[in-house]
Amino acid sequence: MSWGTLGTIRPFLNFHAKKDALNIQAALEQKDTLTLIKILTNRSNAQRQIIAQTFKTITEKELSSGLKKALSGELENLLLALLMTPLQFEAYRLRQSMEGIGTDEEGLLEIMCTRSPNVLANITSTYKEQYNKDLETDLKGETSGDFAKLVLALLKKKKVVGMVQRDTEALAEAINQAKADPGPWITILTTRDSEHLNKVFVNLESEKRETVDEAIEKAFSGDVRLGLKTLVRCIQSPNLYLAQRLETMKAAIVQGVMVSHSEEDLLCVRVAYLRQTGTSLYTALQKQFKGDHLQALLAICRSED
Repeated sequence: MSWGTLGTIRPFLNFHAKKDALNIQAALEQKDTLTLIKILTNRSNAQRQIIAQTFKTITEKELSSGLKKALSGELENLLLALLMTPLQFEAYRLRQSMEGIGTDEEGLLEIMCTRSPNVLANITSTYKEQYNKDLETDLKGETSGDFAKLVLALLKKKKVVGMVQRDTEALAEAINQAKADPGPWITILTTRDSEHLNKVFVNLESEKRETVDEAIEKAFSGDVRLGLKTLVRCIQSPNLYLAQRLETMKAAIVQGVMVSHSEEDLLCVRVAYLRQTGTSLYTALQKQFKGDHLQALLAICRSED
């Protein structure tokens, strides 16, 4: 997977995998968490994979096992997340959203709505490799009704050329009925590019004299309403959507977004967070978290805005 250049974590220029692996081995023995944080948050994901392999060659042990033995709690979860490849981590997050009692619909939607068709296809393959399960089958088992149709359409997103006026009319007609029909919304929102859809949204808002979000809120209910609203927000501004996810300041969500986007576009999400809240993400993290876990999060965030 190729990441963009707007991430907070970049390749470490003076990289020596053996030196890092030996320093990590010593840090694990001494339970020196600051050294573990310093190395793992200052190397790119590709470099971390080389460190993990080098560590295994030297010690004949998995680095992830060493971290589990030496650490606990959210710091353990965060550093283990950094050891996964980007695709493994997204597959893991999807699995976590479906495990246990109930489904974390918002967790599913974050990944399904923000990832491209190619990335979702790669995540599906990785999910199969990691869990020996079919992602589409698992999604069908965890969702139902119109929400299931939306999630599966997101999984198989494809680009189809449409006409702005025709799509505007189709969306308007679907919610002008006595019982709103989510079908056209699911089809159009999962098969058009964001530039086209934003033009459709402008037209629809002009016609309805309310925001698209408000129109969905009135017309639909339940999980499909949540799904459509989330998808619209991601189409309009994915960075703002992710910033709003970070606003929850729940550890699992914060770690998920920050690790997933650390080498891709976390700088853009930081800017959106500042605009949305009036507070920098760097400052907000310090108000919510503490100790070594905070230091690791700040290292990924990188700097004040």
